[in-house]
Amino acid sequence: MSRSLRRGSIAAIAAIAIASLSSCAAGNTPDTLQIKPDNAAATVGTHLRLNNIVVVTGEGAVGDHTGPANVVVNIANTADIPAELQSVTVGGAATTFADAAGAPLSSIVIPAGGAVAIGGQGNPTATAASATVPVGGFAPTVFAFKDGQKVEAQASVSPDSGEHGHGLYQGYGPTPSPTATPAKTTTPGATAPATGTTPGAPTTGGAVPAGTTAPALPAAH
Repeated sequence: MSRSLRRGSIAAIAAIAIASLSSCAAGNTPDTLQIKPDNAAATVGTHLRLNNIVVVTGEGAVGDHTGPANVVVNIANTADIPAELQSVTVGGAATTFADAAGAPLSSIVIPAGGAVAIGGQGNPTATAASATVPVGGFAPTVFAFKDGQKVEAQASVSPDSGEHGHGLYQGYGPTPSPTATPAKTTTPGATAPATGTTPGAPTTGGAVPAGTTAPALPAAH
């Protein structure tokens, strides 16, 4: 075989190898394999990034669950002005915001060049009073900001702890409402004991009851 033919054969083999490697690389991407990440992420505009978006239900929830749910997310803002999160919906259900102490919030501000974690101890929360979500699956979660920007992500759904959540989100679920303490009631017919003179005892040194006549005193001799 001539030298030119050998060079042509080597070049052809190299081209086939490169094409095979490129095909494998393309076939292993999440988009090609239709693999969804464990925790969703989303970008809003050029400065807002939402990471680790998860919907957390109450403890022990399974299957298609309807009930309270918290949205857990970390929002980073690289802009030089604050961003304001005005609403979050999960499975079509609106959430309400509260600060770390449980006081209601009308919105959640992400500072310029900073980040805010929503959900978990010591952080603000976004809670849906009743959302229908598939535990172990994904729920559409929509974030809307004051400047009109909006983004939807398919957030994974896990219980506060248990089989599907494996305890990863323990403490991130909705807090049950405290049970009210029953008010004390008085037993019907019960009368508080009277204080003062014992019934039937003679009265001494007291005034004569109204409507009665005082006995006459004996005449002096």
